Amino acid sequence: MESAAGGAVRGDGDRPVVAIASAEFIVERDFVAYGVSGGDYEFVCCLNLLVGGEVVRSATGRDSDTLVPGSWDVREYAGRQARLQVVDRAHGRVIVDYVVQTDHPDVRPVATEPLYGERWRPRCHFTARQFVMDRLNPGMRQEGWLNDLNGLVYYEGEYHLFAQRWNKCWIHAVSNDLVHWTELPPAFFEESLDSGVQSGSVVIDYGNTSGLSPDPAEPPMVAFWSRNDNRSQCLSFSLDKGRTWQHYAGNPIMTMPERDPKVFRYHAGDHWVMMLYGDQRYHLLTSTDLLHWTDTGNVVPNSYECPDFFELPLDGGDTKWVLVRGDGKYSVGDFDGTRFTEESEQALSDAGPNFYATQTWNNTETGDGRRIQAAWMRDGVYPDMPFNQQVTFPCELTLRTLDGRPHLFRTPVRELATLHSGTRHWTGLVNPGDDQVLTTNPLEADLHLEVAIRPDATLTVNVSGAPIHLTSGSVTSGSEPQALSGPLRTVQALIDRTSLELFANDGEVSISRCYLPTDRGVVLSSTAPVSVTSTLHTLTSMWVPGSR
Repeated sequence: MESAAGGAVRGDGDRPVVAIASAEFIVERDFVAYGVSGGDYEFVCCLNLLVGGEVVRSATGRDSDTLVPGSWDVREYAGRQARLQVVDRAHGRVIVDYVVQTDHPDVRPVATEPLYGERWRPRCHFTARQFVMDRLNPGMRQEGWLNDLNGLVYYEGEYHLFAQRWNKCWIHAVSNDLVHWTELPPAFFEESLDSGVQSGSVVIDYGNTSGLSPDPAEPPMVAFWSRNDNRSQCLSFSLDKGRTWQHYAGNPIMTMPERDPKVFRYHAGDHWVMMLYGDQRYHLLTSTDLLHWTDTGNVVPNSYECPDFFELPLDGGDTKWVLVRGDGKYSVGDFDGTRFTEESEQALSDAGPNFYATQTWNNTETGDGRRIQAAWMRDGVYPDMPFNQQVTFPCELTLRTLDGRPHLFRTPVRELATLHSGTRHWTGLVNPGDDQVLTTNPLEADLHLEVAIRPDATLTVNVSGAPIHLTSGSVTSGSEPQALSGPLRTVQALIDRTSLELFANDGEVSISRCYLPTDRGVVLSSTAPVSVTSTLHTLTSMWVPGSR
């Protein structure tokens, strides 16, 4: 090996940066096998394969001295010149041994089931793929982990979904219909070892106010996030519709003891607004260029983590501003560009036990204008799966007057119908002791019920062992009973193999929960006669054929 810097060790502040490379060689076989230890830090403490001067493969260890065997499929580079490169950009350690060309992979398969076909993989809820960087089946399933949703944004026909993988990177997926998703490589990683890349947001900088794009006709996609110190607010940007990202050279753009920046354009004032969480409240800042920010001194008290803030028409008329906290509680009021005046008490946007860090897609006014929300369904259990955690199904939000107050309604986006693969109907009375079996098979279904329940009756919908209890004025699903403003008329249950989302009376109440099925099927039972009309759509998988 020779030093990539002519024998010198380069510096990055107080962190040494070592990159040593081998002499060039010709790719002559189908695989390159290796052993690597230490590391546990993708692209930073790692072994790289360079072709044409670009990193085309990378591997890291498992933060131990035990060599991890692995191999790269290099058939697409046959006959080309390549180099090996060992990199330490984080004052860490990485050890490499026995790098050889071979005709066979030198490692057992990570997965024993087809990707996106695993036993407990949801079929209509987004989950992260096992994005393997040669850490075989790690105990914490880091490659398949997701938590807080970040930077949901719509741009030129694509919906972008970002989420944290702990605080190491933002995972990234795209869709053109909110249903079928393709996961891309992580958008960006933390800048240096343990500096962290936490929750944040993404905007499209129309007008190039930041000057980050060399071509004003091509607006940059700009991401805001916080480092682990909960003080440093940082920026990354993309000039190719989110496919590649750069950390801004001037990071941090400001130092303020807060985190979770939510940035949006306030069109009436022609400026940008940032909402930052800290000390149980949200702080409001403004900017004209996304790079320099002024604290307005205004705060929103009694607020926790991951803010989302947007306008919605009330009853289809004039708009109101809706502030949603990380725990899903929301309030409604007016916003003048620097100050939010609440006009309603906080209420739950979703009453489920697994609903957290909710966000809505930004910039949808350049599409069909819907305000669409998703959340992290945290704390689910997925035994022996190569992924961990899932995302709620995208829901359209509407603001309607209910009992004299603005109320947020949530319903699954209409594109759910693209997954319908078969339909069965049933109408009749459900009587005590005479259960009605709607289906005995699917673990995935879109169930619609129209009900007439008298005050002394309870209708139970048993979904693969997970009961839903319905009365004349409430619904219960893995949580406390949720009261309705009037008689229960309609229920929609979005059933997936490890999650259940319930929407009562056109989304007046929604309940999102995770569960593990104990049997298969949907069965109705009641304590008194209940009139039911049911429509059950079986669902196909959301995953795009050939997704990788």
